[in-house]
Amino acid sequence: MIITERELYIKTPGSNENLLAYFAEQVKKCLAPNEVPVRFVVSSTNKKEYLCELGVLENSENDSRLDVPSIFSCRTRSYENTEQFNIALIIPTGIGCELGGHSGDGGAVARLFASMCDQLITHPNVVNAADINELPANGLYVEGSVLTRLFMGTATLQKVRANRVMLVVDRHEDPMFHELAVNSASAARAAMGMDIPLVVIMDKPILMRAQFSISGRAAGRIEHFQNLHKVLSEHEGEYDAVALSTLICIPSHFHADYFKEEKGFSVNPWGGVEAMLTHTISSLFNVQSAHSPMMTSQEVMNLNVGIVDPRKSAEAVSTTYLHCVLKGLHRAPRILDGIHSGSGLTSINDISCLVIPDGCIGLPVLAAIENEIPVIAVKDHSSNMKNELSALPFKENKLFFANNYLEAAGIAASLKAGIALDSLKRPLAQTKISIQSRQFGKNDTEDPVAMSEKNV
Repeated sequence: MIITERELYIKTPGSNENLLAYFAEQVKKCLAPNEVPVRFVVSSTNKKEYLCELGVLENSENDSRLDVPSIFSCRTRSYENTEQFNIALIIPTGIGCELGGHSGDGGAVARLFASMCDQLITHPNVVNAADINELPANGLYVEGSVLTRLFMGTATLQKVRANRVMLVVDRHEDPMFHELAVNSASAARAAMGMDIPLVVIMDKPILMRAQFSISGRAAGRIEHFQNLHKVLSEHEGEYDAVALSTLICIPSHFHADYFKEEKGFSVNPWGGVEAMLTHTISSLFNVQSAHSPMMTSQEVMNLNVGIVDPRKSAEAVSTTYLHCVLKGLHRAPRILDGIHSGSGLTSINDISCLVIPDGCIGLPVLAAIENEIPVIAVKDHSSNMKNELSALPFKENKLFFANNYLEAAGIAASLKAGIALDSLKRPLAQTKISIQSRQFGKNDTEDPVAMSEKNV
């Protein structure tokens, strides 16, 4: 089994209506019968075409488990639950965002939005910072493909008290590294009280290669996925969530270059292939999953990178990067198929707004359009995503732009309070008045009042 990233050029349709169905149809034409899409993003748009990037699982094993619903399957919600105000915060992995594009440096933003809503729904990239994970108490830690399914109406999240988290690690040629991973699991058991029923050390590992797509987004290629698939299948029923620590092959200079801002090496090279892996696992096994890259050698571990950009500093002081993953998965919500309602459940009906970096078009944004969920787009000129969100078929007052996350928080607060944003701007626009003409019969002596519109 191989997981690859492909670039597709899809012609822009004559109409923007139902883009989700259009993309589903076009992607299906490009896939062989033994291929399953696991990740989809529109990285740039012009008048003639969309540049789309697609993660694909190629299956040569003919495993029936791969007969899963399409990532493009979508159910629209029948109502919006206004008893709570719940914010979904997505900062996509590996696109070089100025804020949230590095080692958990979106954590402060997550805490900001969590302070003003009943529930924050976010994903590992936002809060994972090596040994640090400051997920707010009212936050839900949701793997990216599961968050997408939430928006598509094909999954509901169920709060839990705790999960059984199985850890799967590569057997490293230097035993110190897989032993450090075991020690990380033991530390979580002793200090956090986590239930980690098993650590599996794989003699036959998967092969993960970090690459960059044509847009500059972090991506990759994963070979021998069947080795991990076999482990997860053999132990199914023994775990509720999966943590992974495996090697990622990258050129040796990437490690040092990532910490040197003057090199212009701003995109985290590991994040893309990690997302491809967890999207595939969570889709096939219907469990939450998260990944941390294993150190390749003691030489890399002992690199003297000096004082680094604060956004990357968490990665400069850790050896396993595992604690953030274990803490996040500890209470990550379980997944129920379809739309459900009830205490402790979160479905598409319960999402009040979506906050994303401007220019990002993925399945959650397309689903938000279908479900008329307000989207707050935060300007981020460093992102590799080059799309005009205003060109999409958003209904009136369903797309808002913010210059930064502080401004985005103000927009979210206005939505929560039911305050029209225009009422907070000065000068305040004049009230629009429409005077309808009266219809007169033959016996009427008054002149008709002409229809007119004016501002007062």
